[in-house]
Amino acid sequence: MVNFAVLGCGRIGRMHAANLARHPDASLLAVYDVVADASAAVAQKHDVRQARSVADVLDDPRIDAVLIASPTDTHVDLIVASARAGKAVLCEKPIDLDLARAERCRDEIASFAPTVMIGFQRRFDPSIAALRRRAREGEIGRLEQLIITSRDPAPPPLGYIAVSGGLFRDMTIHDFDIARFVAGEIVAVSAFGDALVDPAIGGAGDIDSAMVTLRSASGMLIHINNARRSAYGYDQRMELFGERGMLRVGNHRATSVESWTGGATEAADPALHFFIERYADAYAAEISHFVACLRDGVAPRPGFEDGLAALRIADAALESLQSGRVVRLDG
Repeated sequence: MVNFAVLGCGRIGRMHAANLARHPDASLLAVYDVVADASAAVAQKHDVRQARSVADVLDDPRIDAVLIASPTDTHVDLIVASARAGKAVLCEKPIDLDLARAERCRDEIASFAPTVMIGFQRRFDPSIAALRRRAREGEIGRLEQLIITSRDPAPPPLGYIAVSGGLFRDMTIHDFDIARFVAGEIVAVSAFGDALVDPAIGGAGDIDSAMVTLRSASGMLIHINNARRSAYGYDQRMELFGERGMLRVGNHRATSVESWTGGATEAADPALHFFIERYADAYAAEISHFVACLRDGVAPRPGFEDGLAALRIADAALESLQSGRVVRLDG
């Protein structure tokens, strides 16, 4: 049994706490949030201890691992403190908004040889994992193109936009990680973007719509398209094209029922509302992977270096957007 604490009891922290509380090989012992009412609610729901501080969590010898679901600007300090305390870490993406600070974090914790996993849960989505496995087994031959569509149902509040680090570091970073997961290392990045959904997002210095092209070291071409608004729900699709065919991952819906009437054909339920609903199975599988790795003494993936790699691609996309040129990542 792996004993956990959750740091951060917002929307994503509450979901992680629930997954840990029901996991057969994990035990949720404590939760903490700077907003005491938030952690009190989670502690009461799962009948666990409401910690008084981060130190209160890290000083508890019963706790084996911490799940960091707090705001991004706290991640580095919490990773370092947890590593010093000898705790394993599962940290939500991104490691930090500043690549140099994230790299310093890696160097600072190196001597503790910690177990660190970064929360790119899409790798654990059953459909995405099956697409990658079947491609690697050669089902569609040589891989040539990967197309990733990722569109949110609605823009976040402007207050969030201001501290998010921008579309590429906040939203597209998941797509950059999946591009690496499926296509391998990325060597070139080209990006276009604009505030097409809400001019106020542009006024805040960000974009809400983007198209990014990548080239992998193997020569595969990758296209990512993002939007902060999708009128029909959370749009998550992927196509992997090869010399002998195509593998596709479609949107998930509440049911698979279709309606065929005089007014419409193939009418189906809307796409699931947002990421927690769409990736519910992936989040649970992510926890299972981390717990199994701790039990078996195996390094979990995606690890710290995967988090750095996705952040490097995000920075390269921003550089391309601002400069209008292709940015190379292969030295």
